[in-house]
Amino acid sequence: MLVRVRDPAPGPGPLRPARPEPSPARRTPPISTPVAPTDAPTDGTPQTPAAPAAPGSGSTAPDSPHPGRRRFLTYLLAAPTLTVATRAGLDAAAPATARAAVRTAAEQASAPPQLLGLPGIPDVIDLGDALILAGLPTSHLLVLEITADGRAALHLPRLEVGQGLTTAIAMLVADELDARLTDVDVPLSDGRPDLLFNQLTGASNSVRSLYDPVRAAAAAARARLVTAAARRWSLPAGSLRTADSAVLAPDGRRAGYGELAAEAAQVAVPAVSAAPKSPDQQRLVGRPTGRIDARDIVTGKAKYAGDLAVPGAVPCVVARPTTLNGTLKSLDATAARTMPGVLGVVRIPTGVAVLAETFDQALKARDALVTTWNPGPVAALSTADIKAKLRAAHAPFLIPPLLTQYVDAEFDFAFVNHAPMEVLTAVADVRPGRAELWFAAQTPIVAQQTIAAELGLPQDAVTVHVVRGGGSFGRRLFFDAALEAAQVSRAAGRPVKLMWTRNDDMRHGRMRPAGHHRIRATHALGQVLTYEHRAATVATDFRHGLGEALTAAGFNLSVAGLSLAQAFFLLSEKNPYDVGIPTQLLAEVPLEVPTGSWRSVYSGTVRVADEIMMDELARRLGQDPVAFRRARLRGAAARAVLDKAAEAGRWGRPMPAGQAQGIGYHDEHGSRVAYLVELDATDPKQPRVTRAVVAADVGRVVNPRGLEAQLTGALIDGISVVLQAGIHIDHGAVREGSYADFRYARQRQSPPSVEIHLLPPTGSPGGAGELGVPAASAAVANAYARATGTSPRSFPIDF
Repeated sequence: MLVRVRDPAPGPGPLRPARPEPSPARRTPPISTPVAPTDAPTDGTPQTPAAPAAPGSGSTAPDSPHPGRRRFLTYLLAAPTLTVATRAGLDAAAPATARAAVRTAAEQASAPPQLLGLPGIPDVIDLGDALILAGLPTSHLLVLEITADGRAALHLPRLEVGQGLTTAIAMLVADELDARLTDVDVPLSDGRPDLLFNQLTGASNSVRSLYDPVRAAAAAARARLVTAAARRWSLPAGSLRTADSAVLAPDGRRAGYGELAAEAAQVAVPAVSAAPKSPDQQRLVGRPTGRIDARDIVTGKAKYAGDLAVPGAVPCVVARPTTLNGTLKSLDATAARTMPGVLGVVRIPTGVAVLAETFDQALKARDALVTTWNPGPVAALSTADIKAKLRAAHAPFLIPPLLTQYVDAEFDFAFVNHAPMEVLTAVADVRPGRAELWFAAQTPIVAQQTIAAELGLPQDAVTVHVVRGGGSFGRRLFFDAALEAAQVSRAAGRPVKLMWTRNDDMRHGRMRPAGHHRIRATHALGQVLTYEHRAATVATDFRHGLGEALTAAGFNLSVAGLSLAQAFFLLSEKNPYDVGIPTQLLAEVPLEVPTGSWRSVYSGTVRVADEIMMDELARRLGQDPVAFRRARLRGAAARAVLDKAAEAGRWGRPMPAGQAQGIGYHDEHGSRVAYLVELDATDPKQPRVTRAVVAADVGRVVNPRGLEAQLTGALIDGISVVLQAGIHIDHGAVREGSYADFRYARQRQSPPSVEIHLLPPTGSPGGAGELGVPAASAAVANAYARATGTSPRSFPIDF
């Protein structure tokens, strides 16, 4: 039984009807003033225009954590019906000032400065802030359209992979428009090179980056609809109100948004304020709401890449090397070509593709191929060899333990597969002079560029249709299947639907890099004096546009002498505790292993090791683990989250022998979370988490129900990768091939009781998609140590 603590308000009404096709739109110059705060009453009645704030006046929305910095300009687009866009701007042009705007003065004042700057960089600007800055120049290209049939369509430049993003965005639009949620559509935008760095889904950044511009676009649309109705009825615009996708007059007249859309498109300057609502006026934001696509998903109406019926596209699978990144040595396809339904056999750089009338026929023919393979570049390495390389990669500690007491610890983390439920699938139709693809893409612009280069086509000759994905966890930042599908389609001269099998993705897909961590903490008189953390990992592949985005945000990596991985590490990793003089360094071991960002990236190992060390330091100093953390956490918001988890979880309550509680804390993406778990290890070979209590502060929550799902999923991830799920390398080949041996937590390993407490918002939305994984993982590890008396040093524990 899952017990969830949240706002008890009911969810929305019936689900929306099918989406209509949106009409085309093109941008014209800006026509309105910067969005300013409004004092509109809570019933949503539009007000007369507020005077625009003077430049540098510091005017901002009431709950904005960035006073006087970020505002959004609304644009009217030339279209048959009302279409608006938004543009984000910074009051100050100086990059240093702009970057400083991402944290409030109050937050900075409450955080004691660290003695060494590197671990505190995310306190000033984190990865999400950098990506928001990179996306500012094109944020005005976010488009909201009101169609003639009364639907609001927000064209979303992000990917929906089950995280509930389309629901959150629909709620923002409906709230600002005073529209019915069932009248809002959120279609996924095709790959749009004009968006530059504003079409990357990752870094727990989607709601965080879109919250203000989506609301600004919807508020601008509402103001124009009201103005259009006022002109039609010859009434003062301030006397009208909006509700249920319509403008209402005091005398009872009503005009639906659809019937006003064409007239509203002619409104250049609205007669009422176009400012987004203040938090106390929001009726949907913060209300637990069911997913707008839930019925479509469970009934099979929702379409994934494998469901698409692209004319002429034939099933295709690929025979792959026996080792990672191996190459084809010889091929005999004679028998396979004669099998029923086989339409072709094609060599591609990553293997041999088989095309057939059905996937069953393609798989059988693939298995009939006679192949030999050249070994891959890591064929001489196994798990133990990689661990040895990682251990040898560390820089030495700076502080020798001469006159102080110290605690040393080392931790190993295995490779972990992303293993999304939906296997990689892509449809490609390559013709002379053009190409068209359909797949779930977190980085569609980079995919478009890469595929165009591979095919020898100009970028604008390649169309990427972004399709919803069935899970990702970072896997769909890369587009392996789409590139292969394009190669096969070109060679075969016909459209193909290429599918990676589960075994393909397990044995040849991207993985969280294996890592080794070495930590030394010195202490005296009950205080931690120094804290050194050395992380060594197999190199993470970030070739999905991140480097260009950081450069656009003002980070000159070459001048700074940083690799892309080091920049990512510095922008995401910090120790949230006062632990004297802290240092943390990343060393990468370059191995030709397919790696990628896995949910929480570096934090999923760095912060887990840190949190285990906090428990061990507390024990060494004779202090309670929660009290030890609380005394060293920076800021009241962090302590409030920890206190809530400890209080709700009854920290310290008596537990039977072999059972124990564990705690873990993490803050990142402008958010913070604590997990308290109870673990039963009376059978040490089959430990099980029996209860979990979660407390989170992620700023303003758009959809509590969606946030609960993210935090629960992070808990299952933490249970899995700490206790039992990992990847072995045997002579350059991945041992695990499916869910049967990649032992992700099943229902029987999941806690019967989960409580989630969402704290009152402390500012604008933070990120939450990856937030929970480090804290949940650490809580499980710490509970295991307390239950068994043995602090784990290698993960997963049962490997």
